[in-house]
Amino acid sequence: MTEPIVPAPEPTPRRIGVYVCHCGGNISDYVDVDKVVEDIRDAGDVVVSRTAMFACSDATQQDMVADIQAQQLDGLVVASCSPKLHTYTFRGVAARAGLNPYEYTQVNIREQCSWVHTDDAQGATDKATALVRAGISRTRLTTPLVPLVVETLPHTLVIGGGITGLRTAIGLADIGLRVTLVERELQLGGWVRRFGPMFPHDRVGTDLIDGLVAAVRRRPSITVLTGAEVVGKAGSFGNYRMSVRVGDPGSAAIEVAVGSIVVATGFDAYAPEAGEFGYGIDGVVTLPDFKALVDRTTGPLTWNGRPVRSVAYVYCVGSRGTGGCANESCSRYCCAATVQAAVRVSGLDPAIRQYHLYRDMRTYGKFEPLYTDARKAGSVFLKFDNDAPPAVEARPDGRLTVTVTDLLTERSLLAIPVDLVVLVTAMVPRENAELVGVLKLPAGRDGFFNEIHPKLRPVETVVDGVLIAGACQGPKTSGESVASGLAAVTQSAAVLMKGYTELDPLVAIVEPDACTACGDCLTACPYDAISMAEEGDRHFAVISPTGCKGCGGCVPMCPENAIDLLGYTDAQVTSMIESLVEVPA
Repeated sequence: MTEPIVPAPEPTPRRIGVYVCHCGGNISDYVDVDKVVEDIRDAGDVVVSRTAMFACSDATQQDMVADIQAQQLDGLVVASCSPKLHTYTFRGVAARAGLNPYEYTQVNIREQCSWVHTDDAQGATDKATALVRAGISRTRLTTPLVPLVVETLPHTLVIGGGITGLRTAIGLADIGLRVTLVERELQLGGWVRRFGPMFPHDRVGTDLIDGLVAAVRRRPSITVLTGAEVVGKAGSFGNYRMSVRVGDPGSAAIEVAVGSIVVATGFDAYAPEAGEFGYGIDGVVTLPDFKALVDRTTGPLTWNGRPVRSVAYVYCVGSRGTGGCANESCSRYCCAATVQAAVRVSGLDPAIRQYHLYRDMRTYGKFEPLYTDARKAGSVFLKFDNDAPPAVEARPDGRLTVTVTDLLTERSLLAIPVDLVVLVTAMVPRENAELVGVLKLPAGRDGFFNEIHPKLRPVETVVDGVLIAGACQGPKTSGESVASGLAAVTQSAAVLMKGYTELDPLVAIVEPDACTACGDCLTACPYDAISMAEEGDRHFAVISPTGCKGCGGCVPMCPENAIDLLGYTDAQVTSMIESLVEVPA
Protein backbone atom coordinates (compact mmCIF):
# COMPACT_ATOMS: atom_id res chain seq x y z
CA MET A 1 0.00 0.00 0.00
CA THR A 2 1.46 3.30 -1.08
CA GLU A 3 1.67 6.18 1.35
CA PRO A 4 -0.60 9.10 0.52
CA ILE A 5 1.20 12.18 -0.82
CA VAL A 6 0.96 14.97 1.73
CA PRO A 7 1.11 18.41 0.11
CA ALA A 8 3.77 20.78 1.40
CA PRO A 9 2.37 23.37 3.77
CA GLU A 10 1.69 26.77 2.27
CA PRO A 11 4.22 29.38 3.32
CA THR A 12 2.96 31.68 6.01
CA PRO A 13 1.65 34.90 4.45
CA ARG A 14 3.89 37.91 5.03
CA ARG A 15 2.83 41.45 5.88
CA ILE A 16 5.04 43.75 3.83
CA GLY A 17 5.06 47.54 3.66
CA VAL A 18 6.26 49.22 0.44
CA TYR A 19 7.25 52.90 0.14
CA VAL A 20 8.11 54.50 -3.20
CA CYS A 21 10.02 57.77 -2.99
CA HIS A 22 9.65 60.85 -5.23
CA CYS A 23 13.15 61.95 -4.17
CA GLY A 24 12.12 65.56 -4.68
CA GLY A 25 11.63 64.95 -8.41
CA ASN A 26 14.81 62.97 -8.99
CA ILE A 27 12.62 59.90 -9.37
CA SER A 28 9.11 61.23 -9.94
CA ASP A 29 10.16 63.49 -12.85
CA TYR A 30 10.76 60.36 -14.93
CA VAL A 31 8.88 57.59 -13.09
CA ASP A 32 5.13 57.62 -12.41
CA VAL A 33 5.48 56.66 -8.74
CA ASP A 34 1.70 56.56 -8.18
CA LYS A 35 1.37 54.01 -10.96
CA VAL A 36 4.19 51.93 -9.47
CA VAL A 37 2.35 51.83 -6.14
CA GLU A 38 -0.88 50.89 -7.87
CA ASP A 39 0.80 48.12 -9.87
CA ILE A 40 2.45 46.42 -6.90
CA ARG A 41 -0.64 46.31 -4.68
CA ASP A 42 -1.53 42.92 -6.18
CA ALA A 43 2.00 41.53 -5.73
CA GLY A 44 0.90 39.44 -2.76
CA ASP A 45 1.73 39.91 0.92
CA VAL A 46 1.77 43.72 0.44
CA VAL A 47 -0.29 45.24 3.27
CA VAL A 48 0.84 48.87 3.03
CA SER A 49 1.90 50.69 -0.18
CA ARG A 50 2.53 54.41 -0.23
CA THR A 51 4.49 57.15 -1.96
CA ALA A 52 6.69 59.67 -0.13
CA MET A 53 8.21 62.94 -1.25
CA PHE A 54 11.38 62.12 0.70
CA ALA A 55 11.44 58.64 2.21
CA CYS A 56 14.54 59.50 4.25
CA SER A 57 12.94 62.52 5.95
CA ASP A 58 12.22 62.36 9.67
CA ALA A 59 8.47 62.71 9.06
CA THR A 60 8.34 59.75 6.65
CA GLN A 61 10.52 57.64 8.92
CA GLN A 62 8.04 58.26 11.75
CA ASP A 63 5.17 57.27 9.43
CA MET A 64 6.99 54.02 8.58
CA VAL A 65 7.49 53.22 12.26
CA ALA A 66 3.78 53.87 12.92
CA ASP A 67 2.74 51.65 9.98
CA ILE A 68 5.03 48.79 11.03
CA GLN A 69 3.62 48.81 14.54
CA ALA A 70 -0.03 49.43 13.68
CA GLN A 71 -0.18 46.98 10.74
CA GLN A 72 2.18 44.44 12.37
CA LEU A 73 4.42 44.45 9.31
CA ASP A 74 7.11 41.77 9.13
CA GLY A 75 8.85 43.07 6.01
CA LEU A 76 9.81 46.49 4.62
CA VAL A 77 10.66 47.62 1.07
CA VAL A 78 11.80 51.17 0.29
CA ALA A 79 12.19 52.11 -3.38
CA SER A 80 14.37 55.19 -3.51
CA CYS A 81 18.04 55.96 -4.11
CA SER A 82 21.24 53.95 -3.84
CA PRO A 83 21.56 51.56 -0.88
CA LYS A 84 24.98 53.15 -0.33
CA LEU A 85 23.17 56.22 0.95
CA HIS A 86 20.41 54.96 3.19
CA THR A 87 20.70 51.24 3.97
CA TYR A 88 21.53 52.05 7.58
CA THR A 89 18.86 54.76 7.70
CA PHE A 90 16.02 52.33 6.97
CA ARG A 91 17.51 49.50 8.97
CA GLY A 92 17.32 51.93 11.86
CA VAL A 93 13.66 52.63 11.06
CA ALA A 94 12.92 48.91 11.16
CA ALA A 95 14.78 48.42 14.43
CA ARG A 96 12.98 51.35 16.11
CA ALA A 97 9.65 49.83 15.12
CA GLY A 98 10.55 46.39 16.48
CA LEU A 99 11.09 44.82 13.03
CA ASN A 100 14.25 42.84 12.37
CA PRO A 101 16.41 45.22 10.29
CA TYR A 102 17.50 42.41 7.95
CA GLU A 103 13.92 41.93 6.78
CA TYR A 104 14.20 45.25 4.97
CA THR A 105 15.07 45.67 1.26
CA GLN A 106 16.10 48.86 -0.48
CA VAL A 107 15.36 49.08 -4.18
CA ASN A 108 17.39 51.55 -6.23
CA ILE A 109 14.99 53.22 -8.66
CA ARG A 110 16.97 56.47 -8.87
CA GLU A 111 20.49 55.60 -10.12
CA GLN A 112 19.34 52.32 -11.73
CA CYS A 113 16.08 53.55 -13.23
CA SER A 114 14.99 57.19 -13.38
CA TRP A 115 18.43 58.71 -14.00
CA VAL A 116 19.31 56.28 -16.79
CA HIS A 117 15.95 56.46 -18.56
CA THR A 118 15.18 60.19 -18.59
CA ASP A 119 14.07 59.91 -22.24
CA ASP A 120 11.51 57.14 -21.66
CA ALA A 121 9.01 57.78 -18.87
CA GLN A 122 6.88 54.73 -19.69
CA GLY A 123 9.87 52.43 -19.84
CA ALA A 124 11.28 53.89 -16.62
CA THR A 125 7.94 53.35 -14.87
CA ASP A 126 7.67 49.74 -16.04
CA LYS A 127 11.25 49.05 -15.00
CA ALA A 128 10.64 50.62 -11.58
CA THR A 129 7.60 48.37 -11.11
CA ALA A 130 9.70 45.33 -12.01
CA LEU A 131 12.47 46.32 -9.60
CA VAL A 132 10.01 46.90 -6.77
CA ARG A 133 8.33 43.53 -7.40
CA ALA A 134 11.78 41.92 -7.23
CA GLY A 135 12.40 43.66 -3.91
CA ILE A 136 9.10 42.36 -2.57
CA SER A 137 10.01 38.82 -3.65
CA ARG A 138 13.33 39.03 -1.81
CA THR A 139 11.66 40.40 1.31
CA ARG A 140 9.05 37.67 1.24
CA LEU A 141 11.83 35.11 1.75
CA THR A 142 13.83 37.00 4.36
CA THR A 143 14.41 35.56 7.81
CA PRO A 144 15.41 37.39 10.99
CA LEU A 145 19.19 37.68 11.30
CA VAL A 146 21.25 38.72 14.29
CA PRO A 147 24.39 40.89 13.99
CA LEU A 148 27.69 39.19 14.75
CA VAL A 149 29.11 40.55 18.02
CA VAL A 150 32.91 40.61 18.22
CA GLU A 151 35.17 41.85 20.98
CA THR A 152 37.62 44.58 20.03
CA LEU A 153 41.11 45.38 21.29
CA PRO A 154 41.71 49.01 22.35
CA HIS A 155 44.77 49.21 20.11
CA THR A 156 45.20 50.75 16.64
CA LEU A 157 47.91 50.22 14.04
CA VAL A 158 48.72 53.41 12.12
CA ILE A 159 50.63 52.78 8.90
CA GLY A 160 52.56 55.85 7.75
CA GLY A 161 54.50 58.39 9.78
CA GLY A 162 53.82 61.57 7.82
CA ILE A 163 51.78 64.50 9.12
CA THR A 164 48.53 62.48 8.83
CA GLY A 165 49.86 59.41 10.62
CA LEU A 166 51.49 61.43 13.39
CA ARG A 167 48.38 63.50 14.09
CA THR A 168 46.20 60.39 13.94
CA ALA A 169 48.42 58.58 16.46
CA ILE A 170 48.28 61.54 18.85
CA GLY A 171 44.49 61.75 18.55
CA LEU A 172 44.08 58.03 19.24
CA ALA A 173 46.39 58.18 22.26
CA ASP A 174 44.54 61.18 23.67
CA ILE A 175 41.24 59.27 23.78
CA GLY A 176 42.81 56.36 25.63
CA LEU A 177 43.76 53.91 22.87
CA ARG A 178 47.14 52.26 22.46
CA VAL A 179 48.86 52.95 19.14
CA THR A 180 51.60 51.29 17.13
CA LEU A 181 52.91 53.63 14.42
CA VAL A 182 54.74 51.94 11.52
CA GLU A 183 56.87 54.02 9.15
CA ARG A 184 58.75 52.56 6.18
CA GLU A 185 61.46 55.23 6.23
CA LEU A 186 63.98 55.65 9.03
CA GLN A 187 62.74 59.18 9.74
CA LEU A 188 59.22 60.37 10.55
CA GLY A 189 57.61 63.29 8.77
CA GLY A 190 56.97 62.31 5.17
CA TRP A 191 56.67 65.08 2.60
CA VAL A 192 55.91 67.86 5.06
CA ARG A 193 59.33 67.49 6.70
CA ARG A 194 60.87 68.69 3.42
CA PHE A 195 58.79 71.86 3.15
CA GLY A 196 59.59 75.42 4.12
CA PRO A 197 56.81 77.94 4.97
CA MET A 198 53.38 76.51 4.15
CA PHE A 199 50.24 78.41 3.19
CA PRO A 200 48.15 79.78 4.83
CA HIS A 201 49.85 79.76 8.25
CA ASP A 202 53.44 80.22 6.98
CA ARG A 203 54.69 77.63 9.45
CA VAL A 204 57.79 75.74 8.33
CA GLY A 205 57.07 72.09 7.55
CA THR A 206 60.10 70.87 9.49
CA ASP A 207 58.96 72.76 12.57
CA LEU A 208 55.47 71.29 12.30
CA ILE A 209 56.83 67.76 12.14
CA ASP A 210 59.29 68.31 14.98
CA GLY A 211 56.40 69.47 17.16
CA LEU A 212 54.31 66.40 16.30
CA VAL A 213 57.22 64.01 16.86
CA ALA A 214 57.85 65.59 20.26
CA ALA A 215 54.14 65.18 21.10
CA VAL A 216 54.33 61.49 20.11
CA ARG A 217 57.34 60.97 22.37
CA ARG A 218 55.45 62.45 25.31
CA ARG A 219 52.74 59.79 25.00
CA PRO A 220 53.83 56.41 26.38
CA SER A 221 50.83 54.68 24.78
CA ILE A 222 52.36 55.23 21.31
CA THR A 223 54.98 52.77 20.05
CA VAL A 224 56.92 53.94 16.97
CA LEU A 225 58.55 51.48 14.57
CA THR A 226 60.67 53.10 11.84
CA GLY A 227 62.30 51.27 8.97
CA ALA A 228 59.37 48.89 9.27
CA GLU A 229 56.73 47.41 6.97
CA VAL A 230 53.51 45.48 7.46
CA VAL A 231 54.00 42.05 5.87
CA GLY A 232 51.10 39.95 7.15
CA LYS A 233 47.60 39.97 8.62
CA ALA A 234 45.69 37.26 10.45
CA GLY A 235 42.63 37.19 12.68
CA SER A 236 39.52 39.23 12.03
CA PHE A 237 37.99 42.62 12.70
CA GLY A 238 38.46 43.73 16.28
CA ASN A 239 41.35 41.34 16.83
CA TYR A 240 43.77 41.52 13.93
CA ARG A 241 47.23 39.98 14.37
CA MET A 242 49.58 42.05 12.24
CA SER A 243 53.08 40.96 11.26
CA VAL A 244 55.50 43.88 11.10
CA ARG A 245 59.03 43.47 9.76
CA VAL A 246 61.53 45.90 11.25
CA GLY A 247 64.80 46.24 9.35
CA ASP A 248 65.95 44.64 6.09
CA PRO A 249 63.88 42.04 4.21
CA GLY A 250 65.67 39.20 5.98
CA SER A 251 64.66 40.40 9.44
CA ALA A 252 62.16 38.46 11.53
CA ALA A 253 58.68 39.93 11.87
CA ILE A 254 57.07 40.88 15.14
CA GLU A 255 53.35 40.38 15.85
CA VAL A 256 51.09 43.24 16.94
CA ALA A 257 47.49 42.57 18.03
CA VAL A 258 45.19 45.48 17.14
CA GLY A 259 41.50 46.24 16.89
CA SER A 260 41.66 48.62 13.93
CA ILE A 261 44.10 49.80 11.25
CA VAL A 262 44.54 53.31 9.85
CA VAL A 263 46.38 53.50 6.53
CA ALA A 264 48.08 56.89 6.03
CA THR A 265 50.80 56.00 3.54
CA GLY A 266 50.70 59.29 1.62
CA PHE A 267 51.56 59.83 -2.03
CA ASP A 268 54.41 60.01 -4.52
CA ALA A 269 55.24 62.85 -6.88
CA TYR A 270 54.91 62.10 -10.57
CA ALA A 271 58.30 61.30 -12.12
CA PRO A 272 58.44 62.59 -15.72
CA GLU A 273 59.94 60.44 -18.43
CA ALA A 274 63.23 61.55 -19.96
CA GLY A 275 62.40 64.15 -22.60
CA GLU A 276 58.87 64.79 -21.27
CA PHE A 277 58.50 68.58 -21.50
CA GLY A 278 62.29 68.73 -21.70
CA TYR A 279 62.88 66.75 -18.52
CA GLY A 280 66.53 65.75 -18.35
CA ILE A 281 67.76 69.04 -19.84
CA ASP A 282 69.79 71.12 -17.39
CA GLY A 283 67.43 73.70 -15.90
CA VAL A 284 64.23 71.64 -16.25
CA VAL A 285 63.14 70.64 -12.73
CA THR A 286 60.05 69.27 -11.03
CA LEU A 287 57.91 71.30 -8.64
CA PRO A 288 59.13 69.43 -5.49
CA ASP A 289 62.76 70.14 -6.47
CA PHE A 290 61.97 73.79 -7.20
CA LYS A 291 60.16 74.22 -3.89
CA ALA A 292 63.19 72.79 -2.09
CA LEU A 293 65.41 75.26 -4.00
CA VAL A 294 63.20 78.23 -3.05
CA ASP A 295 62.86 77.10 0.58
CA ARG A 296 66.62 77.01 1.12
CA THR A 297 67.29 80.27 -0.72
CA THR A 298 67.80 83.40 1.38
CA GLY A 299 69.58 85.60 -1.15
CA PRO A 300 69.37 85.79 -4.95
CA LEU A 301 67.81 82.73 -6.61
CA THR A 302 70.44 80.69 -8.49
CA TRP A 303 70.61 77.40 -10.35
CA ASN A 304 73.95 75.59 -10.67
CA GLY A 305 75.76 78.83 -9.86
CA ARG A 306 73.86 80.86 -12.48
CA PRO A 307 71.43 83.61 -11.45
CA VAL A 308 67.79 82.90 -12.26
CA ARG A 309 66.13 85.90 -13.88
CA SER A 310 63.12 84.14 -15.46
CA VAL A 311 61.06 81.03 -14.73
CA ALA A 312 58.39 79.19 -16.74
CA TYR A 313 55.95 76.86 -14.98
CA VAL A 314 54.35 74.10 -17.08
CA TYR A 315 51.17 72.91 -15.35
CA CYS A 316 49.41 69.53 -15.34
CA VAL A 317 52.52 67.41 -15.89
CA GLY A 318 51.46 63.88 -15.08
CA SER A 319 47.77 64.67 -14.71
CA ARG A 320 44.65 65.23 -16.82
CA GLY A 321 46.21 63.35 -19.75
CA THR A 322 48.43 66.35 -20.51
CA GLY A 323 51.07 65.55 -23.10
CA GLY A 324 49.66 62.05 -23.50
CA CYS A 325 50.23 60.85 -19.89
CA ALA A 326 48.08 57.96 -18.70
CA ASN A 327 46.74 59.74 -15.59
CA GLU A 328 43.42 61.37 -16.49
CA SER A 329 42.56 62.78 -13.05
CA CYS A 330 43.30 66.27 -11.71
CA SER A 331 45.85 66.40 -8.90
CA ARG A 332 44.03 69.39 -7.42
CA TYR A 333 46.78 70.81 -5.21
CA CYS A 334 49.32 71.67 -7.93
CA CYS A 335 47.96 75.06 -9.00
CA ALA A 336 47.89 76.39 -5.45
CA ALA A 337 51.35 75.01 -4.62
CA THR A 338 52.85 76.54 -7.77
CA VAL A 339 51.26 79.93 -7.28
CA GLN A 340 52.47 79.98 -3.67
CA ALA A 341 56.00 79.21 -4.88
CA ALA A 342 55.73 82.03 -7.41
CA VAL A 343 54.68 84.48 -4.68
CA ARG A 344 57.69 83.42 -2.61
CA VAL A 345 60.00 83.89 -5.62
CA SER A 346 58.63 87.43 -6.06
CA GLY A 347 59.40 88.01 -2.39
CA LEU A 348 63.02 86.96 -2.97
CA ASP A 349 63.41 89.18 -6.06
CA PRO A 350 60.47 91.09 -7.59
CA ALA A 351 62.44 91.50 -10.83
CA ILE A 352 62.35 87.78 -11.67
CA ARG A 353 59.99 87.24 -14.60
CA GLN A 354 57.56 84.36 -14.12
CA TYR A 355 55.38 82.72 -16.78
CA HIS A 356 52.62 80.26 -15.89
CA LEU A 357 51.62 77.95 -18.75
CA TYR A 358 48.36 76.34 -17.66
CA ARG A 359 45.31 74.49 -18.96
CA ASP A 360 42.91 75.57 -16.18
CA MET A 361 43.67 77.35 -12.90
CA ARG A 362 42.19 75.65 -9.84
CA THR A 363 43.32 77.58 -6.78
CA TYR A 364 40.19 76.58 -4.93
CA GLY A 365 38.78 77.92 -1.66
CA LYS A 366 41.22 79.79 0.57
CA PHE A 367 43.94 79.51 -2.07
CA GLU A 368 42.20 81.91 -4.46
CA PRO A 369 43.97 85.00 -2.99
CA LEU A 370 47.32 83.42 -3.87
CA TYR A 371 46.41 83.58 -7.56
CA THR A 372 45.56 87.27 -7.20
CA ASP A 373 48.79 87.92 -5.27
CA ALA A 374 50.85 86.23 -7.98
CA ARG A 375 49.25 88.32 -10.73
CA LYS A 376 49.77 91.51 -8.75
CA ALA A 377 53.44 90.56 -8.26
CA GLY A 378 53.91 90.36 -12.02
CA SER A 379 53.33 86.70 -12.92
CA VAL A 380 52.06 86.25 -16.47
CA PHE A 381 49.49 83.50 -17.09
CA LEU A 382 49.26 81.83 -20.51
CA LYS A 383 46.58 79.24 -21.30
CA PHE A 384 47.45 76.35 -23.62
CA ASP A 385 45.35 73.70 -25.32
CA ASN A 386 46.01 70.06 -24.49
CA ASP A 387 46.26 69.36 -28.20
CA ALA A 388 49.18 71.80 -28.38
CA PRO A 389 51.18 71.47 -25.14
CA PRO A 390 54.29 73.60 -24.55
CA ALA A 391 57.64 72.49 -25.96
CA VAL A 392 60.94 73.01 -24.13
CA GLU A 393 64.31 73.27 -25.90
CA ALA A 394 67.88 73.99 -24.79
CA ARG A 395 69.65 76.98 -26.36
CA PRO A 396 73.35 77.20 -27.21
CA ASP A 397 73.84 79.89 -24.55
CA GLY A 398 72.69 77.52 -21.79
CA ARG A 399 69.25 79.08 -21.43
CA LEU A 400 65.94 77.45 -22.33
CA THR A 401 63.16 78.33 -24.72
CA VAL A 402 59.54 77.41 -24.06
CA THR A 403 57.25 77.54 -27.07
CA VAL A 404 53.51 77.74 -26.46
CA THR A 405 50.33 78.72 -28.29
CA ASP A 406 48.47 81.11 -25.98
CA LEU A 407 44.69 80.77 -26.17
CA LEU A 408 44.17 84.14 -24.45
CA THR A 409 45.88 86.13 -27.22
CA GLU A 410 44.08 84.72 -30.25
CA ARG A 411 46.31 81.64 -30.42
CA SER A 412 49.54 83.57 -30.65
CA LEU A 413 52.63 81.37 -30.92
CA LEU A 414 55.07 82.56 -28.29
CA ALA A 415 58.73 81.61 -27.77
CA ILE A 416 59.74 82.50 -24.22
CA PRO A 417 63.44 82.50 -23.22
CA VAL A 418 63.87 81.49 -19.57
CA ASP A 419 66.57 80.35 -17.16
CA LEU A 420 64.51 77.67 -15.44
CA VAL A 421 61.53 75.51 -16.37
CA VAL A 422 59.45 74.05 -13.54
CA LEU A 423 57.30 71.02 -14.35
CA VAL A 424 54.26 71.15 -12.08
CA THR A 425 54.05 67.45 -11.31
CA ALA A 426 50.99 65.69 -9.93
CA MET A 427 50.38 63.67 -6.80
CA VAL A 428 50.23 60.00 -7.80
CA PRO A 429 49.45 56.86 -5.77
CA ARG A 430 52.36 55.50 -3.77
CA GLU A 431 53.60 52.06 -4.76
CA ASN A 432 52.30 49.77 -2.00
CA ALA A 433 51.66 46.47 -3.74
CA GLU A 434 52.68 44.34 -0.74
CA LEU A 435 50.52 46.32 1.69
CA VAL A 436 47.55 46.21 -0.70
CA GLY A 437 47.90 42.45 -0.88
CA VAL A 438 48.08 42.09 2.90
CA LEU A 439 45.14 44.35 3.75
CA LYS A 440 43.04 43.74 0.60
CA LEU A 441 42.76 47.50 0.15
CA PRO A 442 40.35 48.63 -2.58
CA ALA A 443 41.71 51.11 -5.13
CA GLY A 444 39.87 53.34 -7.58
CA ARG A 445 40.59 53.82 -11.26
CA ASP A 446 43.07 56.55 -10.34
CA GLY A 447 45.03 54.11 -8.16
CA PHE A 448 44.31 55.84 -4.85
CA PHE A 449 42.56 53.89 -2.09
CA ASN A 450 38.76 53.94 -2.12
CA GLU A 451 36.43 54.81 0.74
CA ILE A 452 32.93 53.32 1.00
CA HIS A 453 31.19 56.66 0.40
CA PRO A 454 32.85 60.08 0.04
CA LYS A 455 30.24 61.85 2.19
CA LEU A 456 28.61 59.30 4.46
CA ARG A 457 31.58 57.01 5.20
CA PRO A 458 34.61 58.99 4.01
CA VAL A 459 37.42 57.10 5.76
CA GLU A 460 36.01 53.56 5.93
CA THR A 461 36.89 50.81 3.46
CA VAL A 462 34.96 47.67 2.61
CA VAL A 463 37.37 45.79 4.89
CA ASP A 464 35.93 46.12 8.40
CA GLY A 465 38.25 47.96 10.76
CA VAL A 466 40.63 49.15 8.02
CA LEU A 467 40.44 52.93 7.59
CA ILE A 468 42.21 55.26 5.16
CA ALA A 469 43.33 58.84 5.77
CA GLY A 470 45.35 61.55 4.08
CA ALA A 471 46.78 61.62 0.58
CA CYS A 472 46.74 57.81 0.13
CA GLN A 473 43.04 58.43 -0.55
CA GLY A 474 43.61 61.14 -3.17
CA PRO A 475 45.36 64.50 -3.55
CA LYS A 476 44.97 66.56 -0.36
CA THR A 477 46.58 69.51 1.36
CA SER A 478 48.19 68.99 4.76
CA GLY A 479 45.14 70.48 6.49
CA GLU A 480 42.73 68.22 4.62
CA SER A 481 44.95 65.22 5.36
CA VAL A 482 44.98 65.94 9.08
CA ALA A 483 41.19 66.38 9.07
CA SER A 484 40.69 62.96 7.49
CA GLY A 485 43.12 61.48 10.02
CA LEU A 486 41.03 62.86 12.86
CA ALA A 487 37.93 61.39 11.18
CA ALA A 488 39.68 58.02 11.32
CA VAL A 489 40.35 58.65 15.03
CA THR A 490 36.64 59.23 15.62
CA GLN A 491 35.69 56.11 13.67
CA SER A 492 38.20 53.97 15.56
CA ALA A 493 36.96 55.36 18.88
CA ALA A 494 33.35 54.52 18.03
CA VAL A 495 34.35 50.90 17.47
CA LEU A 496 37.10 50.26 20.00
CA MET A 497 36.21 52.29 23.09
CA LYS A 498 33.15 50.21 24.02
CA GLY A 499 35.06 46.93 23.72
CA TYR A 500 32.85 45.25 21.12
CA THR A 501 31.24 45.89 17.78
CA GLU A 502 28.52 44.40 15.61
CA LEU A 503 29.05 43.09 12.09
CA ASP A 504 26.48 42.45 9.38
CA PRO A 505 25.32 38.82 9.42
CA LEU A 506 25.02 38.88 5.61
CA VAL A 507 27.78 36.31 5.18
CA ALA A 508 28.30 33.10 3.24
CA ILE A 509 27.62 29.73 4.88
CA VAL A 510 28.56 26.17 3.88
CA GLU A 511 26.41 23.05 4.02
CA PRO A 512 29.08 20.56 5.18
CA ASP A 513 27.20 17.47 3.97
CA ALA A 514 27.10 18.83 0.41
CA CYS A 515 30.73 20.05 0.34
CA THR A 516 33.25 17.81 -1.45
CA ALA A 517 36.32 19.84 -0.37
CA CYS A 518 37.26 20.62 -3.98
CA GLY A 519 38.89 23.90 -2.88
CA ASP A 520 37.41 26.10 -5.63
CA CYS A 521 35.96 28.48 -3.02
CA LEU A 522 39.37 29.02 -1.38
CA THR A 523 40.83 30.58 -4.51
CA ALA A 524 37.64 32.60 -5.14
CA CYS A 525 37.65 34.39 -1.77
CA PRO A 526 39.55 37.71 -1.94
CA TYR A 527 39.52 38.04 1.87
CA ASP A 528 41.02 34.64 2.83
CA ALA A 529 37.92 33.94 4.92
CA ILE A 530 37.59 30.28 3.84
CA SER A 531 39.58 27.35 5.17
CA MET A 532 39.29 23.57 5.17
CA ALA A 533 38.13 21.64 8.23
CA GLU A 534 38.39 17.96 9.04
CA GLU A 535 35.91 15.78 10.92
CA GLY A 536 36.73 12.10 10.99
CA ASP A 537 37.40 11.09 7.40
CA ARG A 538 35.43 14.05 5.99
CA HIS A 539 36.88 17.32 4.75
CA PHE A 540 34.77 20.39 4.08
CA ALA A 541 35.07 24.13 3.72
CA VAL A 542 34.47 26.46 6.66
CA ILE A 543 33.80 30.19 6.30
CA SER A 544 34.83 32.59 9.05
CA PRO A 545 31.76 34.78 9.69
CA THR A 546 33.93 37.66 10.91
CA GLY A 547 36.33 37.37 7.98
CA CYS A 548 33.62 37.10 5.30
CA LYS A 549 32.53 40.39 3.67
CA GLY A 550 29.42 38.98 2.01
CA CYS A 551 30.69 39.61 -1.52
CA GLY A 552 29.24 36.29 -2.71
CA GLY A 553 32.19 35.49 -4.96
CA CYS A 554 32.44 31.95 -3.61
CA VAL A 555 28.78 31.04 -4.19
CA PRO A 556 28.80 30.53 -7.99
CA MET A 557 32.21 28.83 -7.83
CA CYS A 558 30.89 25.89 -5.82
CA PRO A 559 30.08 22.99 -8.22
CA GLU A 560 27.90 21.31 -5.58
CA ASN A 561 25.84 24.42 -4.64
CA ALA A 562 26.99 23.88 -1.07
CA ILE A 563 27.44 27.60 -0.34
CA ASP A 564 24.67 30.13 0.20
CA LEU A 565 24.75 33.82 1.12
CA LEU A 566 22.53 34.91 4.01
CA GLY A 567 20.26 37.74 2.96
CA TYR A 568 20.78 36.91 -0.71
CA THR A 569 20.15 33.18 -0.80
CA ASP A 570 19.73 31.26 -4.04
CA ALA A 571 15.99 31.12 -3.36
CA GLN A 572 15.78 34.88 -2.85
CA VAL A 573 17.81 35.75 -5.94
CA THR A 574 15.85 33.27 -8.05
CA SER A 575 12.55 34.76 -6.88
CA MET A 576 13.81 38.25 -7.72
CA ILE A 577 14.71 37.17 -11.25
CA GLU A 578 11.33 35.52 -11.75
CA SER A 579 9.57 38.69 -10.57
CA LEU A 580 11.62 40.82 -12.95
CA VAL A 581 10.62 38.83 -16.00
CA GLU A 582 6.93 39.02 -15.07
CA VAL A 583 6.86 42.71 -16.02
CA PRO A 584 7.72 43.52 -19.68
CA ALA A 585 10.23 46.35 -19.27
